[in-house]
Amino acid sequence: MRFLGNFVRVIDSLNDWIGRGVAWLVIPMVVITFLVATLRYGFSIGWVSMQESYMWLYGIMFMVGAGYTLLHGGHVRVDVFYRPASARCKAWVDLFGSLFLLAPVIIMMLMYSYPYVATSWHRLEGSHETGGLPGLFLYKSVILIFCVLMLLQGLSLAARSILVLAGHKEFEIQEEEHEGV
Repeated sequence: MRFLGNFVRVIDSLNDWIGRGVAWLVIPMVVITFLVATLRYGFSIGWVSMQESYMWLYGIMFMVGAGYTLLHGGHVRVDVFYRPASARCKAWVDLFGSLFLLAPVIIMMLMYSYPYVATSWHRLEGSHETGGLPGLFLYKSVILIFCVLMLLQGLSLAARSILVLAGHKEFEIQEEEHEGV
């Protein structure tokens, strides 16, 4: 059980650290979006690479931060049944969901996306738009990073559930209130 506890702590810390890091991408994304709109509509100037850059930042933030969102219970779930449930019931739901819903989907995504990303790397693929950003192969790699981080966080959630079912109350998920959501 000590191994499971350490595994949960390491994976949770990793995804928390990564999520807090990618959250800072909001600042350049907002600045670039503002500049794109100002230059385009105020001065009739536009660069495809600048337009692509804020979309890439958004994609990176969303995909890499998904494990953080899972860690903090931010993904959609039917709270009508889950929220009032006991800690043991929540642990069973999380264990089942992690092992039989999340893990198979993520493993399937990983299997199907790997050749797609590998081909992009082999070709050193760039933007399909004239004047677009080079290094599209790097951006496509974020798909694999997403799969790995989500799978790890799903396994952490499953391990946490096993610990709760074994009576380790310190691993019970603390409810976070999200006002307005």
